[in-house]
Order: sequence, then structure tokens, then C-alpha cells
Amino acid sequence: MSTSSGSHPGLLARYGQAAVPAADALNPFIEQLLTHRSVRAFMPDPVSEAQLAAIVAAAQSAASSSNLNLWSVVAVRDAGTRAQLAECAGGQAHVREAPLQLVWLADLARLRRVAAQLDRASAGLDYTELFLTAVIDTALAAQNAAAAAESLGLGTVYIGGMRNRPEEVARLLVLPPEVFAVFGMCVGTPDPAQPAAVKPRPPQRVVLHHERYALDSQDEGIEAYNQAMARFYAEQKMNVHGSWAVHSAKRIAGPESLSGRERLVEALHALGFRLR
Repeated sequence: MSTSSGSHPGLLARYGQAAVPAADALNPFIEQLLTHRSVRAFMPDPVSEAQLAAIVAAAQSAASSSNLNLWSVVAVRDAGTRAQLAECAGGQAHVREAPLQLVWLADLARLRRVAAQLDRASAGLDYTELFLTAVIDTALAAQNAAAAAESLGLGTVYIGGMRNRPEEVARLLVLPPEVFAVFGMCVGTPDPAQPAAVKPRPPQRVVLHHERYALDSQDEGIEAYNQAMARFYAEQKMNVHGSWAVHSAKRIAGPESLSGRERLVEALHALGFRLR
């Protein structure tokens, strides 16, 4: 591709006009990924069964550790259930209003049942490694699904708030023991009257390391990112106080900033995970 980095709109939007990488290796698929944005305003149009099937096919095409398939997803269209999930997630209106909520699950129950039916041991599922594998595979599948949905003209936004009250989400969705809602995902047709913007990401020198990890050398890139995000906040008329660094530091200040997720280990034990 001959387009220079300085004139490529996808790269300019993603990097906030600072340290934009070369565009020489871009292709249509990568260009689509560069347009990803979190959509929080949706039209009421339903997501069709054919669209959902295509999205799940993409999800199942993601890598799966040892082909264990340690994830599941619940498609929620019922307005009442979506409203209750919205409350579990901190009252997020878009969870209630999006026509489809996909709740992505780390699922050890299926393999526990498979092993029991074969009269085989399943003690390996008691270890944190298998829970971590399930969470990773869930995230890989969900990201494939998000990219697929966007290729169909749909919008998405991840809902980490499903982890605010995980036992309540489990009751709503009738989850068996050892199944955990890692996150939700709103899916629907974006409302053109409330367009979402591409959010800048840090310069690649902050996240890309060559041969050895380097922490101190990230400071300059982080300062550039603070400036890029300040411009983004201003352009979007977002009432964000302080820089990206300050905003992020507030999110990790202590248990009071975790929206109920500070008790996640307790919740996981209550949901049947042993996490040895």
C-alpha cells in the first residue's frame, strides 16, 4: 500500500496524530479493525438470527487452548432481562437499550460434565490455570465476534460491569456452578444521530518492545498520549478532569474504585470455582 502514515485517516484517528506508524502493510481487514469504536447508542432494529450465527461462527474460529472450548455465550434479547442486566452492570442505559446483549462466559461446567459422563477425573479444573485459560479463550472468541459484528455494519461495546454483581448475573441467566460472566457485549445498529468516535491509543513505543521489556522508556510516549487524549476529550466535549494518566490512576486507587469487583475472588468461590 502506498498511502503514507501521515495521510492515512485510520492511523491518524487511532494514534491522535502523534507517532503514527507507517501504513505500508495495511490491508482492508486491518483498516476495518482501525475503525473500531465503542458504540453506546443503538437503533431498535433487531440483530437477525443469521447475523448472530455469523458472529458466533467468527467467535468459534478464534484460537482455543488445546481445543478445550472453555467458553460459552448467552444471547439476551428479552427487554426485561436486558434491563436487569443493566442494573447489575451499574445502570448502564445502553445495556438496556441495545437490541442484543451477548454475555460471554468462562465455562468449566461443560468439561466437568463431559468427564463425569466418561467416569473420568476432572481435578485439573480445580486449578487457576484452567480458569485463566477459560477467561483467555472467552476474550479471544469475543474479540473475533466484535470484529465480525462490525464487518456486518453493527456496533458493539464491551460491558465489564457484568463483573460488578456476578452472582446476580448468574441467577438471571441460570448459570450452573463453574460458569462465570466475564463481560457482556452490546450489539446493534449504531444510531447515526449519536455517532461514536475512534479513541486514540498510546504510541506504539509504549506497548511494543524489541527483544527486552523497557519500562522507563515509556514515559515520553505516555506524555504524548496524555496530550492526544486531552485533545480527544475536548473534541468529544467529555467532562474528564486531568490527563489520561490521572484518570487511569483514579481507576486503580483502591478497592473503592473497583465497582464491587474487589470481592471477585469471593464471588468466584460462591460460583463454584476452587482456584487452587
